[in-house]
Amino acid sequence: MEGFPTVELSGRKQHHCAPLCLLHFGPEGKMMPIAIQVQKCKLRCSAELTELLLRRLSQTPGPDCPIFLPSDSEWDWLLAKTWVRYAEFYSHEAIAHLLETHLIAEAFCLAMLRNLPMCHPLYKLLIPHTRYTVQINSIGRAVLLNEGGLSAKGMSLGVEGFAGVMVRALSELTYDSLYLPNDFVDRGVQDLPGYYYRDDSLAVWNALERYVTEMITYYYPCDAAVEGDPELQSWVQEIFKECLLGRESSGFPTCLRTVPELIRYVTIVIYTCSAKHAAVNTGQMEFTAWMPNFPASMRNPPMQAKGLTTLETFMDTLPDVKTTCITLLVLWTLSREPDDRRPLGHFPDIHFVEEAPRRSIEAFRQRLNQISHAIRQRNKCLPIPYYYLDPVLIENSISI
Repeated sequence: MEGFPTVELSGRKQHHCAPLCLLHFGPEGKMMPIAIQVQKCKLRCSAELTELLLRRLSQTPGPDCPIFLPSDSEWDWLLAKTWVRYAEFYSHEAIAHLLETHLIAEAFCLAMLRNLPMCHPLYKLLIPHTRYTVQINSIGRAVLLNEGGLSAKGMSLGVEGFAGVMVRALSELTYDSLYLPNDFVDRGVQDLPGYYYRDDSLAVWNALERYVTEMITYYYPCDAAVEGDPELQSWVQEIFKECLLGRESSGFPTCLRTVPELIRYVTIVIYTCSAKHAAVNTGQMEFTAWMPNFPASMRNPPMQAKGLTTLETFMDTLPDVKTTCITLLVLWTLSREPDDRRPLGHFPDIHFVEEAPRRSIEAFRQRLNQISHAIRQRNKCLPIPYYYLDPVLIENSISI
């Protein structure tokens, strides 16, 4: 979030912040913020910004950059938390949602269409998970992410800054980070109690990986079959060149040589195009319709001293009514499901005619039904149910 300029909305200069938030998992079983720093971002020249990113400098507390605590005044602590939620808007929408699902899925899709013929088994396996993705992304660029579009009228960073966040995130994206089981270990939350996203996503991932394994091993009985498939290799190479811009540090393969490598690659592609998008898209309105929980803009700069925030200054910092309505309109639009939705595992368009693949599809569907049943049983005991990764609610593809 560091170093991006802001724009004017409704004739008023907006403000930006790159906060740090320390979370603690307490004995009561809740993850709670216990310290927040909201140092104002300073614009830097490109050389200085590059050095900052390379050195990974953290913010430095000082007289004009206090660390806010739950013991501070109610309004100071509330505004500090709101600044964290403001930053989460850009982290979620620009990175987790748009970049890591919509745009990467589009690259997977276009590379498939250009390199895999319709008779290719990988084409048949992947095509249900690309339905409407190019169309919805094209609509998004034309209506939401263009200069003067809805998003430009509701975000402190404007379209240019929003894109800048994605560019910076893409420069750090790695192949390993898209391999779901690694994510929880890397972040140290593999044993965190009550983490339903982790539990449900891993259940769906395991079912998907087993399905992909059965399909891949049927058509690729040995490593030589993988390495000797020129169309498959062209698909992988194009994703590396066009999606990752040929960046070797991404760790994305430029070729696949073994059956396990292909299984991992295809599982990542299908999961990204289906369950991962459901996890970050489905709950947007529920958690963001209360605007202070997810503001896209802030009208006052971050606090530089304690004890000065009041109800009036808090309200004056939040987006105005017009900006709020624009942002909620965008999020409402993103939350609408297509009328002809196709849940994960339901493939009405018949591509496979052999008996073995058709058995694998049916087994996949049955495993997903078992996961759905387990999620619904668990949710009966939760004060706030977590259902975003219930397979019956996961779309096969990114279609909204």
